Amino acid sequence: MPILASVLLVDDDSTTNFLNKLLLTRMEVAEQVLVAEDGEQALRTVVQSCVDSTAPACPQLILLDMNMPVMNGLAFLEMYVQLPLAQRQAIVIVLLTTSLHERDLAHAQQLPIAGFLNKPLTREKVQAILQQHFGEELRAER
Repeated sequence: MPILASVLLVDDDSTTNFLNKLLLTRMEVAEQVLVAEDGEQALRTVVQSCVDSTAPACPQLILLDMNMPVMNGLAFLEMYVQLPLAQRQAIVIVLLTTSLHERDLAHAQQLPIAGFLNKPLTREKVQAILQQHFGEELRAER
């Protein structure tokens, strides 16, 4: 039984999106896993699917890549904080990155993120996110 209604993966690498979606699907983390290839698509997805934070398609978790073309993770977060509170209050955002420059790290910590994870996303990292932010632990057989 899925814990979350919806998760949004945001990464410009289609292979990473494929593998992360496969992992989340196999773990039965969410009823729906959405994918955006840059921050602009992600912002559009949030605006369209989160009429308010209880909308069923509104992602409860966003796994956000830091370095992307068009609109990177920081630019997405800067636009995201300008959305009405009703659209963003129940969303947990975790930054996924391979490395983070100190300046970007300091900037990101001033924005509404729940934490940072180094890529790649793993079963253990997903379980830790769910445990910490949603108070749920996946059964071992997942």
